[in-house]
Amino acid sequence: MLNIEGLTKQYKTDELELFALQNINIHVAQGEFVAIVGPSGSGKSTFMNMLGCLDRPTSGSYVLDGIDVTQLKDSGLAQVRNQKIGFVFQSFHLLPRATSLRNVELPMMYAGVGMTERKNRAKAALQRVGLAQRMDHKPTQLSGGQRQRVAIARALVNQPAILLADEPTGNLDSRSSIEIMAIFQELHAQGVTILLVTHEADIAQHAERVITFRDGHIIRDERVEERLFATASEEVILT
Repeated sequence: MLNIEGLTKQYKTDELELFALQNINIHVAQGEFVAIVGPSGSGKSTFMNMLGCLDRPTSGSYVLDGIDVTQLKDSGLAQVRNQKIGFVFQSFHLLPRATSLRNVELPMMYAGVGMTERKNRAKAALQRVGLAQRMDHKPTQLSGGQRQRVAIARALVNQPAILLADEPTGNLDSRSSIEIMAIFQELHAQGVTILLVTHEADIAQHAERVITFRDGHIIRDERVEERLFATASEEVILT
């Protein structure tokens, strides 16, 4: 699903050279659930930007679902972002004046999906994360956990090859965080490929594999022997 070899990101000025990432090699199989951890400045955010086709590496290759994205022009990268990658952010990034349904429809509008199919798929995605009764609510009418569920539904609606979650529980209380991790674990059980960036060790333990960054290098890549399993509220029923 995802194959990275020799990925390097270097920033140059007249006075110095800084490596944000150095010779990163990672393979992620379809259906894996991987957590990326590391202290501030470790390179994990830069790495996530590379995965999301939001920035280009200085060197190395990145193949996603059979496509070497390092060889694409800007238009090709935009297409990959829309069709192959689902994004979930810490701050939700929902349109404040749009309903939940409209927010979930947005990626399909960019993809050129017709109105009827767009609405049907958006409703199904919201039902999938337990928000069937909140489709007409705007973000200000939702709790933080509910907003993140809308963001997850939006990320899933185009059936992406991979789901990228950047600190998805960073703005949530403990209970909401557990419910969001329960959704991710259920999606993983259904075969969705997930890469999650987090600075919280207990959140990382919900994944099946943890990759640790430090100073632009991978210092550890290990399977989680004692995973934490979360339980969602009764209204969140993934089908």
